[in-house]
Amino acid sequence: PMHRKLFCQLGPAAYAVSVAKQCAVRRLQDAAARTPFCGLQAGLLPAVLYRHNSLIRRTLGNTRPELQENKAVNLALAATKVNGALLRPGQVFSFWHMVGSVTAKKGYREGLTISGGKACSDIGGGLCQMTNLIHWMVLHTPLTVTEHHHHDQLDLFPDYHRQVPFGTGTSVFYNYIDYRVRNDTDMAFQLVVYVTEKYLCGELRAERPLDVKYHIAAQNECFVRRGGVVYREGEVWRACVDKRTGNTLSRELLRQNHARVMYDESFLPCIKDGQGDGAVTPGKEKE
Repeated sequence: PMHRKLFCQLGPAAYAVSVAKQCAVRRLQDAAARTPFCGLQAGLLPAVLYRHNSLIRRTLGNTRPELQENKAVNLALAATKVNGALLRPGQVFSFWHMVGSVTAKKGYREGLTISGGKACSDIGGGLCQMTNLIHWMVLHTPLTVTEHHHHDQLDLFPDYHRQVPFGTGTSVFYNYIDYRVRNDTDMAFQLVVYVTEKYLCGELRAERPLDVKYHIAAQNECFVRRGGVVYREGEVWRACVDKRTGNTLSRELLRQNHARVMYDESFLPCIKDGQGDGAVTPGKEKE
C-alpha cells in the first residue's frame, strides 16, 4: 500500500512551517515547565575534572572539503556562546538555549548535516561536533543527561582518528532536537569550550575535585553481516571508580550499538557472518 506523505514532506514551504511549529512547541514547553537554564560566568571554577580536544577538519567519506572549513567557522561562533556556561545545582544546560538560532545573518556557513540517514549540508552544519565534545566530558562526571539524540543507528563514515567509542555521538537540530544536562549534585560545574587552528577544545570544571573518576570504553565491538546488510555492533560501558581505593563502585551500560554501515564495506578488516564466529574488533578506541 502507498504510504501517505507527512505534511512536512509536501515541499520546502511545508517543511519550513513544520520546523517553525516544532520550535514554537519547544519554547512553550520550556516556558510552561519554567526550566531553570544556566547562564555564563567569566571567572573559571578552580577544579578541572576533564579535558578533551577534537580534531576539527576530518576526512569524512567523499564530502566536500569546504564544508569542513565552514564547520570551523560555525564551531568558533558557537563556542563564544557556550564558553563559561555555569551549571549551578538544579539548573539545566541546553545547547540551543545557549547558542540560539544559527543563521547566515549571524555569520554561520553551510556545513555538513545528516538528514534521512544521508550526508547533506545546511547553514550551521557541523555543530554536533561541539555537543559530541560536551557529551563526552559530561560522561566523566555525575551530571545527569536529560536529552540526547543519536544519528538513527547509522554508521555513516569510516573511522578516522577516532578518539571516543562509537555510539557516544549526538545529533542536534535547532531548537527541538537538543542536548541537555541537569545538575543534580550539590556543587556548580562549568563548561569551557574554545577553538584553535586545528582543534575544538573543552574543559569541564567544578568547585572542587570529585572523589570518583569515570572510565568509558567500548566492548564486544564487531562488524556483522545480517541478511546481506553489514552492521556495527557493540556496547559502551561506564565504570565509576573510587579514586582513594581504586575500587569499582558501579558499572553501567550506556549504549548498545546496532548501526547499519553506510559506507564501502571493503574498508573493514573483517566482517562476521551473522550465523558464525570470527569477528574482528574495529580499531581500539582511546578514552
